[in-house]
Amino acid sequence: MCFLFLGAGHGQNTTLISLDQAIDLALAHNHSIRATRTLILQNQAQEITANLRPNPTFGADTQFVPFFSPQDFSGENLNQTQQFDLGIGYLFERGHKRQRRLQAARDQTAVTRVQVTDAERTLAFNVGQQFVSVLLAESTLQFALQDLQSFQQTVDIGETQFKAGYIGEGDYLKIKLQLLQFQTDVSSARLAKVQALVGLREFLGYNAVPADYDVIGDLAYQPIQAKMEDLQMKALHDRPDFRAAELGVTAAQSQILLAKANAKVDVNGTYDFTHVSGENTASIFANFELPIFNRNQGEIARTGYALAQAQEQQQAASDTVLSDVANAYEAVKSNDEVVQLYTSGYLKEAQDSRDISEYAYKRGAASLLDFLDAERSYRVVQLAYRQALASYMTALEQLKEAVGTRNLP
Repeated sequence: MCFLFLGAGHGQNTTLISLDQAIDLALAHNHSIRATRTLILQNQAQEITANLRPNPTFGADTQFVPFFSPQDFSGENLNQTQQFDLGIGYLFERGHKRQRRLQAARDQTAVTRVQVTDAERTLAFNVGQQFVSVLLAESTLQFALQDLQSFQQTVDIGETQFKAGYIGEGDYLKIKLQLLQFQTDVSSARLAKVQALVGLREFLGYNAVPADYDVIGDLAYQPIQAKMEDLQMKALHDRPDFRAAELGVTAAQSQILLAKANAKVDVNGTYDFTHVSGENTASIFANFELPIFNRNQGEIARTGYALAQAQEQQQAASDTVLSDVANAYEAVKSNDEVVQLYTSGYLKEAQDSRDISEYAYKRGAASLLDFLDAERSYRVVQLAYRQALASYMTALEQLKEAVGTRNLP
């Protein structure tokens, strides 16, 4: 992972990360997602278990041992009177049970794999959303610092005018008291950025970045060109949760085949070696259940219903995907319209109104209240514009999650 150091406005050796780097760090270091990935390994271990053959059984016995007649312990008694049996048995599975178990386990692993991918998709969205919160906090802080610096100049000018007798003490005190709001805005913006960085670090993993890390990037407007229908079709192809629902149907079908295989009767075969009365003999035994009552009917029926459930869940997942994309797409469009309202003229008008009021006030052509009102309106518009950009970028992250890709047209 490559980091950027020494950004403008940052301290020496500050680690700066981009959004893509933040997502990569989260996928590599987030403890929740790493814990979730172990489910794949657990399923793969279950594949090993499913593919195991039954262990053979070994049996041995001796009969007619003269424990209560010690005088009869002799070689002749051992050969002619005592009986020894040695046997080995094996369970012969019928109906391709082992193959069905293995396939069912593999199908479940496939489901788990895409479920983990879906968890990674959700994590990427959470990181993106929190990253936008950091960008908003940074932009708000920079604006608050600039506004404070600008208004400090106004206070300095007001002090000069007050000393020269151009304005009264009441007007000067009103200007000076207004400075408190700007100083409070800076403190609040600093706190918001610190909290946003802490929240982002929680997603990345505390050991993934140093405590004094920062982000690189800006609140930016990036229009999308794709149509909603095209994004919905892409989501049905890319969304891992929908893919998991599809694979769930396959896994349910494997369970049906396994249940039918388990209904087949297995055979226990045994080979015995026997020594008795000086003779050595061999015997072969076989036994199996008579499938009169238990033919695994309940499990076969249950897996059939489970298949119907999986098919319904697949349809529900399809509906969810289409709805998610539609909602996210409309949210992007709505926020896009809000951003366009600000960029189409309101930003410039607020800036011009403030500049005109400031110019007029400094030359005695406007009242203090008019100037302060224009200043407040300018700040409200600027902060609202930044919030609108952040909302748009968050909606864009939501759309990326809904479609299931980080690369939208």
